[in-house]
Amino acid sequence: MTTLALSTAAPAQAEVDVLVVGLHKGEDGPFLAPGAESVESAFSELSSALATMGATGAAGTVTSIPALGRVPATIITAVGLGEPSESGTSAETLRRAAGSVVRTAAGKTSIGFALNGDGEAIALGALLGAYQFDGYKTDRSDHKAPVEEIVLFGVTVDTDRVDALAEGVAATRDWSNIPGNLLPPAEFADQVAQRATAAGLGVEVLDENALADGGYGGILAVGMGSSRKPRLVRLTWRPEGATKHVALVGKGITFDTGGISIKPAQGMWDMKGDMAGAAAVAGAMLSIAAIAPTVNVTAYLALAENMPSGDAYRPGDVITAYGGKTIEVLNTDAEGRMVMSDALVRASEDEPDAIYDVATLTGGQVMALGKRIAGVMGTDEETARVKRVGEAVGEQAWPMPMPEEIRKVMKSPIADVQQCATGLERSGHMLQGGIFLSHFVPEDQPWAHIDIAGPADHGGESYGYIVKGATGFAARTLVALAEDHAAR
Repeated sequence: MTTLALSTAAPAQAEVDVLVVGLHKGEDGPFLAPGAESVESAFSELSSALATMGATGAAGTVTSIPALGRVPATIITAVGLGEPSESGTSAETLRRAAGSVVRTAAGKTSIGFALNGDGEAIALGALLGAYQFDGYKTDRSDHKAPVEEIVLFGVTVDTDRVDALAEGVAATRDWSNIPGNLLPPAEFADQVAQRATAAGLGVEVLDENALADGGYGGILAVGMGSSRKPRLVRLTWRPEGATKHVALVGKGITFDTGGISIKPAQGMWDMKGDMAGAAAVAGAMLSIAAIAPTVNVTAYLALAENMPSGDAYRPGDVITAYGGKTIEVLNTDAEGRMVMSDALVRASEDEPDAIYDVATLTGGQVMALGKRIAGVMGTDEETARVKRVGEAVGEQAWPMPMPEEIRKVMKSPIADVQQCATGLERSGHMLQGGIFLSHFVPEDQPWAHIDIAGPADHGGESYGYIVKGATGFAARTLVALAEDHAAR
């Protein structure tokens, strides 16, 4: 496990494998960023040597040269921070810069940062960049282990807080990366329960019998086609002195075939991550328990596996959700909104000050906003809050509308609401998902729905602190939302 340490020593005296300096982009070439003064004093030709190696200072670029005995470190690595700003380098630029360097340093034992700025951003970016999913390879001869120790010089950081945030994201990534055959609903629930109990959270798990007794028709409908039955997990954080209450809801489809409305085979393997919303909620709760904000938090993880079988729910079925509303099913591949309907109604019964739900809900989110920006819908104040705190932690979300013309064509002739819009097919599909969920939240309930279908997983080359595979997106936003309520 990668550890984090702080030092007041001069970076030029640090006995680390890799010593990191920041590099800004300038009109006359790159120049060293604040924090590298002692390194530049010991290695006066450093800037010119880096420029000779092609370093430009462009944000996120990484250039390494041998230290040549000028400092105890073996390698000096410069990470680009872009053009300088009067307000200083942004927290997200520092997070991504630190993550980029730590990723490239895999296989080394220690790395030190001679870099000024937001210490929490540097530390968290470094820890997130060090993340690796162990996976299931039997031959690991070419594996480069993550950096063991990260040292920050001359900055102030609450290391316990950073560790808590990083561990919450790591848990989210781990769960989202596990194959569906190894993480069915019951196993996922058990793992979350064990971690949550150890963290001091309250835990309640409803199995298929308890779900049936409680009338959780949406979760049961989706899970009935699988031999591996659904679960609803409830986690609680109740600190002394808390006056505000936040509820979190996560979609946890541990594998999604589409059910009777089966998906194309191409790309279906990615559906092991269709529980990333629930993973983000669980990971956030682990961080919240460690950071201990003075706010009550209740979380619901709606877990099911969506499979086709003789027991599966069908297009045309009418399902009674928890709380009594009826749903006309048009497409069994729109299963996420089914399990979320139950959990949202249950969360509303706790009368929280705000509800935030997170789900890999629609391919429409990816079509509209791409792979790095979540869509957010709901009440005005809460969608604005999600956007604001998301930007602060480096997880962008963009408010989307819930048009009346789409709401109108989601009226069912035989039930309270249709699961999808008639005649629109996949047009405005993200908006359809948000509108559907709004039927299961009281009109006066502050609420935001965060669609993370794109940002939850990264399939290309790693960048910044984002590695290939599950990203852990939304876990840090949820923690920040809880803290925002605690502060008010």
